[in-house]
Amino acid sequence: MYELGNIRYSYSFVNLLMFVFLINGQLQTTNCPYYCIRMNKTIQAHIFLFTSQVLYAASFPVAKIVMGEIPSAVLVIMRVIGAIILFWSSSVFVNEKVERKDFARLFLLSICGVAVNQSLFLKGLHLTSPIDAAIMMITTPILVLIIASLIIKEKITLLKFSGIVIGFSGAAYLIYQNMSGVHKDSSFLGDVFIFINAVSWGTFLVLVKPLMKKYHTITILKWTFLFGFPLVLPFGISDAMSFDWQNLPMKIIVFAGFVIVFTTFVAYLLNTLALKELSPSIVSAYIYLQPLLTALITIYIFRNDALTWGKATSALLIFIGVYLVSMEKRS
Repeated sequence: MYELGNIRYSYSFVNLLMFVFLINGQLQTTNCPYYCIRMNKTIQAHIFLFTSQVLYAASFPVAKIVMGEIPSAVLVIMRVIGAIILFWSSSVFVNEKVERKDFARLFLLSICGVAVNQSLFLKGLHLTSPIDAAIMMITTPILVLIIASLIIKEKITLLKFSGIVIGFSGAAYLIYQNMSGVHKDSSFLGDVFIFINAVSWGTFLVLVKPLMKKYHTITILKWTFLFGFPLVLPFGISDAMSFDWQNLPMKIIVFAGFVIVFTTFVAYLLNTLALKELSPSIVSAYIYLQPLLTALITIYIFRNDALTWGKATSALLIFIGVYLVSMEKRS
């Protein structure tokens, strides 16, 4: 494996260019009598999403370092417990009851948004590289389209289908490289776990949208994580009971705290707050920024990963695919 030079900057430019296209399309379609008020809410939602992407990007290298000391299944339990404490504590300021019929959907959200999402993300990240994980996660907008077509019967046109094929070819190419051993710091199984995690997260974005019209963000997330706790507990309780907590380095404690508080609580909260103003497809499109931000943070701050031509090619194919899907939706 070899590290790229100037391609880092061209890769960053492609990320930013695609990001600007998507945001520009969203802002230009704003159409309401109270334009300024609407724009303020829309811009605020975009700021929330950008901040959450910075936190998510930082979580890739940080969580990987933490899992060098703490098993991934144990870290999942820590994240879920931390989220339960934080969201239920915050719910003191949000006094609302959930209708009985909505608990079934909340439980479904706990499966795709907590149990599968959290577990497979951390397990996949433990096995593969941070940049690989971020690249695999940008398939989410394509997955959101497919899931939405299955749930709300949205028609997939020829252009959208072309975008799906091109996007998935990029993901498949990245997995193929890891199967053939091109990237020694990456893993085929890890990439597959991250991809399934992306499917799960895309499902969460589609299913949570109707509840956002009825309930406060904190109400949704406090029940989602509470229902998710018994689902993740059996997979890590044994390791948690036998783990040597007393000799845990302070650096790992601080990094674990970052993952629990900022990635699990703050980032989740910002994402779901943004969903009140933006569509699931726009929210998922922000995942374009993750490879760029993850590469910058991992390479220049933590210095424990490298961007190769193969990874950049895979990312570019996925970018093109997602752009084709988003372009027709805007037009």
